[in-house]
Amino acid sequence: MSDRLYSKDHEWIEMDGDIATVGISEHAQEQLGDVVFVELPDIGRSLSQNEEAGVVESVKAASELYAPLAGEIVEVNETLVDDPAQVNADPYGNGWFMRVRIDDTGQLDGLMDEEAYQEFLAELE
Repeated sequence: MSDRLYSKDHEWIEMDGDIATVGISEHAQEQLGDVVFVELPDIGRSLSQNEEAGVVESVKAASELYAPLAGEIVEVNETLVDDPAQVNADPYGNGWFMRVRIDDTGQLDGLMDEEAYQEFLAELE
């Protein structure tokens, strides 16, 4: 079982100290279809929790990427700019979007673990 957490906006988060790696869930990338463009936030930008951080465009739709936690962008996955299909191929690996130094670890309490996220998805169907 991973320590991955999820937001209701279908972002996933994996913590390493105070750094959160953020991407979109398997469910989200399946709903979008083939990702063709990714707009990433600027390094150094401070985000509020649930603030729009970027854009993911697919052949079917465009969707916002939200910050599941407040903090400062410390790294973005530049490889997605040239190869956005990595979001579909490996959403929990090479398809990550950004790394955020979080301001408040208490915000993690508002996120779902894998089991809760699966229950959340079942309620959406």
